[in-house]
Amino acid sequence: MRSDLPADRPGEPASPGHDARPASPGDAAPPAAPHAQGGPAAPAAPAGPTAPAGNAAAAGNAAPSSNAAPAGNAAPAGDAAPAGNAAPTGNAASADNAAPAGDAAPTGNAPPASNAPAASNAPAASNTPTTGNGAPARPAARAGRNLPAAIGVGAGLGGLAILTLFTVKATFLVYMVVMVAIALWELSRAVAGQGIRLPVVPVAVGGFTAVVLAYWRGERPMIACLALTVFAILAWRLHGGAPGYVRDVTAGVFALGYLPLMACFVGLMLSVPDGPRRTLMFLILAVCSDVGGYAAGILLGHHLMAPAISPKKTWEGFGGSALFCLVGGAITMTTLLGGAVWQGILVGAAVLAAATLGDLAESMMKRDLGIKDMGSALPGHGGVLDRLDSLLLSAPVVWLLLLVFVPNLHQH
Repeated sequence: MRSDLPADRPGEPASPGHDARPASPGDAAPPAAPHAQGGPAAPAAPAGPTAPAGNAAAAGNAAPSSNAAPAGNAAPAGDAAPAGNAAPTGNAASADNAAPAGDAAPTGNAPPASNAPAASNAPAASNTPTTGNGAPARPAARAGRNLPAAIGVGAGLGGLAILTLFTVKATFLVYMVVMVAIALWELSRAVAGQGIRLPVVPVAVGGFTAVVLAYWRGERPMIACLALTVFAILAWRLHGGAPGYVRDVTAGVFALGYLPLMACFVGLMLSVPDGPRRTLMFLILAVCSDVGGYAAGILLGHHLMAPAISPKKTWEGFGGSALFCLVGGAITMTTLLGGAVWQGILVGAAVLAAATLGDLAESMMKRDLGIKDMGSALPGHGGVLDRLDSLLLSAPVVWLLLLVFVPNLHQH
């Protein structure tokens, strides 16, 4: 026997002169029983399901008869694979990896068995909550925040507001300006992640001047100051160059209208003799909207209100906000301002609509900016702007309705 012949390679027939051996798992199946020395190679037709002709070994690749192994080296007949089970040499998958004939896809289009995804990688059925009908079940509602910290911070902020309102009411104006300034800073940081340079200085200076004028001088000086602040924003951004000018100026005007302008209506509300009671009613109704919606949403929430905007806001929560706002409006209107119950109900309904819009609008802004919270200044709440969202849009609504329902002779 010759010893200088090359070693066999996986997937090829045994080289001439080598002893036949059983195929190991993962190797190609052995060729059919060797033919007689010197005789023509007679391929045996498989008795079972035949592979398509496209996968059969080409006749040109068959070993010539002159290279047939000597009869003395031929494998015993008992070791040869049955002709009916022999796959074409070199192209056949091992028996361990072969798919059952009943499940096999047409040869040539089916991916190799070794590439098929393992059953262990399939998602476990226990990870997908389903109802009795097989539909995905809504996850149980969770608080989603540090509740003790949220209650403590909310109580502290509310207590400070009451203290400033009923001692020296101008101090409440200072308190409000500080909170709005923090919210403006949070907004500037949030939009900076999108490449927007918010002109904070003109917005802050002009906006807070307008708040002070609204409290001491009334609506007309306030409006003039806001208009001049827009001019200041346009001029302030000139030194930054043309790229992004329209974007940054637009962001500055938006910030001016979203924060200082809304705070101006609190200044107008506070300026009249019964201003502290009007402002307190405004604060109570905004809190009623938040607390009622949160409590009902946690306990009863199952139907999402706007999942594309706010994934936790439910219709049940909206119903809780409506109940708290309507009842709160009826009580505060009669006890604080001496108005009628129906007037309080209308004010409560208006606050419900404005606070819900403010909440959804701020959620949409955060989704657009790709952030979860505007900041982290208030434990359990997020940022200051996250707590002012319902107050901001409610302020002009309450000011206007109270001006109509409970007119004050000392209005500016």
